[in-house]
Amino acid sequence: MAEARVLDDLLARGADDAAALITPDEDSVLRRDGLADEVDELARTLASVGVEQGERVAFVLQNGPECIKSLLAIASLGAAVAPLNPAYTAEEYRFYLGDISPRLLVVSAGEGDAARSSVPDGTIVADAATDARGRIELSVEGVSLKPGTTRTRAEPDDIGLILHTSGTTSRPKQVPLLQRNLVASADTIAEFYELTSTDVSLCVMPLFHIHGLVASTLAAFAGGGSVVAPRRIAPRRVWQQLSDHGVTWFSAGPTLHHMLLDRAPDGPAPPTLRFTRSCSSALSAPLFERAEATYQVPMLEAYGMTEASHQMSSNPLPPHARFVGSVGVATGTEIAIADSEGRFLGHGEPGEVCIRGAGVTPGYLQNPQANADSFFDGWFRTGDQGTIDSEGYLRLVGRLKEMILRGGENISPLEIEDALVSHPAVGEAVAFGVPDEKYGETVAAAVALTGEVSEEELVAYGRERLAAFKVPTAIHVLDEIPRTPTGKVQRRRIAEHIYPPERGPDA
Repeated sequence: MAEARVLDDLLARGADDAAALITPDEDSVLRRDGLADEVDELARTLASVGVEQGERVAFVLQNGPECIKSLLAIASLGAAVAPLNPAYTAEEYRFYLGDISPRLLVVSAGEGDAARSSVPDGTIVADAATDARGRIELSVEGVSLKPGTTRTRAEPDDIGLILHTSGTTSRPKQVPLLQRNLVASADTIAEFYELTSTDVSLCVMPLFHIHGLVASTLAAFAGGGSVVAPRRIAPRRVWQQLSDHGVTWFSAGPTLHHMLLDRAPDGPAPPTLRFTRSCSSALSAPLFERAEATYQVPMLEAYGMTEASHQMSSNPLPPHARFVGSVGVATGTEIAIADSEGRFLGHGEPGEVCIRGAGVTPGYLQNPQANADSFFDGWFRTGDQGTIDSEGYLRLVGRLKEMILRGGENISPLEIEDALVSHPAVGEAVAFGVPDEKYGETVAAAVALTGEVSEEELVAYGRERLAAFKVPTAIHVLDEIPRTPTGKVQRRRIAEHIYPPERGPDA
């Protein structure tokens, strides 16, 4: 397999006439040489309005092939891509666009009013439409842009992506991912899952997020295979798309897996599937078991984060072992457990998960304090607490900032959630701490139910499975557990929603 140094190189993997990008909504198939040609044409069009190496370009596009083509075209120039969530409010766009200061904002034609109204001075807004051939056409103020004859070329140390941390308790931080970071991560994922030119990925994750961009898309290209990129994700249609396009693997968060399994058709699973992957938040034991029984292939839970260009560890393919409750072994990244002083700990000792490797960002942009707090001796502090066993399998306990400190005892929210979700009437559970005058914090939880059960019954159920100090003092029933667009649970935000700062659990 040819060495890749920049994202452009990934498209050279595989035969020119092999399928690269499939759009099921239009039943169209774009070959590798055709995709490379479209990317080059779009790059030259972007260059005609001054996009070049070192510039920044944001886009607000609906999910689908246009996101992938735009990412590759912008990055091929050596410019930094900033994909933004189409569901943001005008206030959110004002923050993110102001923070990024892009030269160009690309928005789907006729859409994105909130984004258009929020651009900073000096940013050009381009409308993106699709012509009869499926190619992206750009226009500015109604004037169509034409491809130029010259363009810049990306280098490995150019910033390929700029993404923001979720910012649960503070201002979101800009995470620059270099071309070499992204290529290293894509190559690692492809190698670890043994992806080849015969593999077909179904991209069911948002393409403004690292999970969809790197795992579902770039890794598939790195392996020489193809990507099925639906414009709209509907669970019942996903099942049909798995069969229609010979999909061999896909990756999703637990929430989407849950939705897919709820809508699974009768009969055997798609015959071409060889594994499924779960990432972005913890996979419960019941969901793992249900997934393997329904998909009839191995379910591989992985661990990823933006600062690492996505994947850091994963449960491996058979014949190697995979464990419920573990996020597997290190993949292309060194992983260690350290205490608060930066001393590394032994097998089974809990501490902060620290990483280093080719996929890890060189540091946050314009944030020296965050860099000082997060990096030490070439290692990055993830903010997650976990343990590594003697076989190298990593188990996460929770986010350090989300650990519940009750009377001097550190309590993992995941332990409480696992206990509650084992009840047959509980679909999802989230545990969190709430302020308490006596203990500092007490444990509370929110659940989404699939059957009939009272709060009192759930508290009693918890007492049978948890030490007394870990049992929630209050359990709140919600219609659904609030999540970010990528399926993450932000425990502190849920706690603040149920118990606003002026209230306590007894208010």
